[in-house]
Amino acid sequence: MKKYLSMLLVGVTALVAVSAAQAGAIDDAVKRGTLKVGMDPTYMPFEMTNKRGEIIGFEVDILKAMTKAMGVKLELVSTGYDGIIPALLTDKFDMIGSGMTLTQERNLRLNFSEPFIVVGQTLLIRKELEGTIKSYKDLNTADYRITSKLGTTGEMVAKKLISKAKYHGYDNEQEAVLDVVNGKADAFIYDAPYNVVAVNKVGNGKLVFLDKPFTYEPLAFGLKKGDYDSINFINNFLHQIHEDGTYDRIHDKWFKDTAWLKDME
Repeated sequence: MKKYLSMLLVGVTALVAVSAAQAGAIDDAVKRGTLKVGMDPTYMPFEMTNKRGEIIGFEVDILKAMTKAMGVKLELVSTGYDGIIPALLTDKFDMIGSGMTLTQERNLRLNFSEPFIVVGQTLLIRKELEGTIKSYKDLNTADYRITSKLGTTGEMVAKKLISKAKYHGYDNEQEAVLDVVNGKADAFIYDAPYNVVAVNKVGNGKLVFLDKPFTYEPLAFGLKKGDYDSINFINNFLHQIHEDGTYDRIHDKWFKDTAWLKDME
């Protein structure tokens, strides 16, 4: 009987240990009172820094709604995009909320929520090339120079689909766009929501926006592998805001209204 009780106690202890190990990012954030989100605030209109130094944007507002539902504060941890996955894996923050495309390669390293929006890669080209460059396929020769932001799917697509062109990437989007504006590059490859803003805000009349996306890119929140409780919460939250009007209100604020642009000058 003693041996049986001893074995039972060991089993209960092991079960408690497993349950504790399964506590995820959302549970930890609720206990702490703060959800820490890694973000590179350079991606208009998803996350960006306004003239007062505040991080604002479409994804930021979704995260604010999420933390309100959780009853916790939101802490944005500014992180370079090329190092954002290693930073999550070394516990610098709880999750990634930085306009991250859910790719198969990234999914091998992370768990992802359901997408909160779907975008695609588009082109900003030099005005002089209007009519000559009609799609990304026309750029795929050694005669052209292309650019994008390092560590993004824009870089991946450039190297995979436009591999014959000369490529040079930058740490942020604006530097890369200005390369095209200044005639140092022929095309900038990036997500449609960013390019639709950048063509007017940064283009200075020297860019043409080829607005038909040529990739399918679902954007989602990234978490550590195995954190299924957090994924469950985030997915249910996304379903709720899609149905109660919150998502549409946030989406229209950043994609249909242009009032936020005044905050960026």
